[in-house]
Amino acid sequence: MYSPTLRDVLDARNRIRLYLARTPLREYSALSEVVGCEVYVKHENHQPTCAFKIRGGINLVSQLSPEERRRGVVTASTGNHGQSIALACRMFGVKATVCVPKNPNPDKVRAIRSYGAEIVEEGEDFEEAKNNAERLAKERGARYVHSGNEPHLIAGVGTIGLEMVEDQPGLDVVIVPVGGGSGASGVSTVYKTISPATRVIGVQAEEAQSVYQSWRSGKMESTGKSKTFADGLATRSAFELPLEIMRHNLDGFALVSEEEMRAAIRLYVEKAHTIAEGAGAASLAAAVKMRGELKGKKVGIVLSGGNLTADMLRDILKKP
Repeated sequence: MYSPTLRDVLDARNRIRLYLARTPLREYSALSEVVGCEVYVKHENHQPTCAFKIRGGINLVSQLSPEERRRGVVTASTGNHGQSIALACRMFGVKATVCVPKNPNPDKVRAIRSYGAEIVEEGEDFEEAKNNAERLAKERGARYVHSGNEPHLIAGVGTIGLEMVEDQPGLDVVIVPVGGGSGASGVSTVYKTISPATRVIGVQAEEAQSVYQSWRSGKMESTGKSKTFADGLATRSAFELPLEIMRHNLDGFALVSEEEMRAAIRLYVEKAHTIAEGAGAASLAAAVKMRGELKGKKVGIVLSGGNLTADMLRDILKKP
């Protein structure tokens, strides 16, 4: 493993621009009024998979050797990473197997299957699904794709930061959700190279704060179980490579509650007429929580994904 550089992110952009359109960075006056500053939303929910990870999937799969393509890939996911690998594999003619935990988000699993990937459902949470994926990859001789410890994934999703710094170069703060940390690692790599004065803040759920605890302590921390409804944030152990990058690059880290994320989902619907899943809404939840600190600033928030089921959305839109 190695930490990707800005050069790696620029190379990744050249690869993925053939397959993905640039996503918008938009300011909504009604949303900015609530937060008390200029808020610019990076719409990764507009990707073909409705989530940011497809950037990394294409960058990684496009660079597989002929032998790796022949043997296929195996990965583990709670949904969005699995979609990205499945779609990228379909683009490049590679067999994909995605291990998911029991009772996963049905919309995400349906999407993974629609891209032609094999689904293996086993384990109580992401960690157990990951262990299953590692075992299957060894048995089959396939290329195991870790959801965080992959430089090509990090460089690919780092293109989010490139687009943001080009479209709105004067941002004072950028807030990025953290599950495994590939997104925050990639975005912060860009900003700390091109715009080091911009503060980059990571966000995790209070009910799944392994990376937050690891970032603070400098050790690989585990929280046992993760209880958050935001499956994109539901990691109970930190990943080595993203943690190393985030400890070097992040200027701060926030935690948000389950209700704060639900409230942010409602805000997106009411003020921006857009859909965010729990992880995607975490950066807005953090901005609202930090409104006093952010007053008068220009703030970019990454809406990392919009894969929320209709039932979950209906339930969240019912005011508590």
